Amino acid sequence: MKTTMTLVLLAACAVAAPAIASGPAELPRDLPPYAADKPLPVPQIERRTLDNGLEVWVVPRDGVPRVDYVLAVRNAGHGADPADAPGFAGLLAGMLTEGTARRDSREIAEAAQSYGGSVGASASNDGVLVYADALAAHAGPMLGLLAEIVRGPVFPDDEVVLAKANALQSLKAMQAQPSFRASRELLAATYGDHPYARTQFTEESIAAVTPEGLRKAHALRFRPDRALLVVTGRVEPEEAFRLARSAFGEWKAQGPTLAPAPAAPREATPARVLVQRGGSVQATLRLGRPAIAATDEDYVPAILTGTILGGGFSSRVNQNLREDKGYTYGASAGFSTSRMGGRVQAGADVRNEVTGAALEEFFSEFRRLAEEPVPEQELLDNKRYVAGGYLISNQLQRSVASTLASNWLVGLPADFLSGYVPRIQQVDAEQIRDIARKYFDPKDLSIIVVGDAAAIEDQLGAYGEFRKVE
Repeated sequence: MKTTMTLVLLAACAVAAPAIASGPAELPRDLPPYAADKPLPVPQIERRTLDNGLEVWVVPRDGVPRVDYVLAVRNAGHGADPADAPGFAGLLAGMLTEGTARRDSREIAEAAQSYGGSVGASASNDGVLVYADALAAHAGPMLGLLAEIVRGPVFPDDEVVLAKANALQSLKAMQAQPSFRASRELLAATYGDHPYARTQFTEESIAAVTPEGLRKAHALRFRPDRALLVVTGRVEPEEAFRLARSAFGEWKAQGPTLAPAPAAPREATPARVLVQRGGSVQATLRLGRPAIAATDEDYVPAILTGTILGGGFSSRVNQNLREDKGYTYGASAGFSTSRMGGRVQAGADVRNEVTGAALEEFFSEFRRLAEEPVPEQELLDNKRYVAGGYLISNQLQRSVASTLASNWLVGLPADFLSGYVPRIQQVDAEQIRDIARKYFDPKDLSIIVVGDAAAIEDQLGAYGEFRKVE
């Protein structure tokens, strides 16, 4: 039976393949034109700062009877991790919900469920975000639980042991992936000894984590004068401020604090690295360089440039390397930005025999974008794609809270939420060309290749001398 089913499926795929290869079906004629893009409604944001320095933003919204909270803590993320503790902030964030003086991890989860919601946390380069949501009827108790998690985690010994074991297993699985190894080398080539290069665990950094170390880090990093609480949903602003004062009013900033991360480099000597992966039938390519912070004047045109170049299925590098050449299942390129700096990254996994050719196609697309103005229709289509995705993703109130909090972490103002789409619409072809010239010049890009040196090394000579890493 299994053999018969397999043959049927293979036959179906064989029949379907020519239809796929023949190209996309034509749209019906005389379709009406696209409607004008709708701006994101300017949210009503009520703001207060508590006596302890905690900023509170409230965004009332009608709809489902639910309230969402996002608490952002600046300078608590990977930018604060010491050189000998890469990845530490991720484990610190993950441990916040594993126990307080009042509740263990199970009791925290059960309490959140009883309020009709959930809690969680994550770390980024610039901070930690702690999330919670609940039915509007339980807004107060849920915010109390969020405050308990943020202010008083105890990092129980047994939970730390379990988290370290899970992190080690996850690291072993990731180290088997060529993309992980390529990213590690590219981060180092891009940021050097800056903290933004230290987002990935090592076995040594996991082993060094202790409950006492987590407690000390929490005391240094989690302070109300470096935090923002965003409240969205069916709640009146005055009631939200009252709940915030009740939950967080007694939170005090005590003792020494960490200095902010330094500015990340804007330039770096291009690296050439070949990571040996014996027997690999594919080569993993990553190209990159330092770039801009989220507050840079180039930020908005850079986002649109990255979208045109490699931000989706219809992007130039994907259409070239996947659809036209058949070198890969997917190629990408774009910008990643943080508060103190950012980077360019491009990449694809390609067949061994086209490793050199794939690199040349990347560089060809970079040069074309720097030399030729983007056609008007392509520019318009990508503006719609960026604007539409942003508008859709910010329909949910949790998304609005997360966007506001994330923007605050990287230094963007509250009105950037509603101003983003109009700014995207104002970008012109000359700005796109300028961004490509500044940040995608092939001579400034590091090249990282993970693969079998015996199969691909002879294709790399035209791109410089590669340092081999076993």
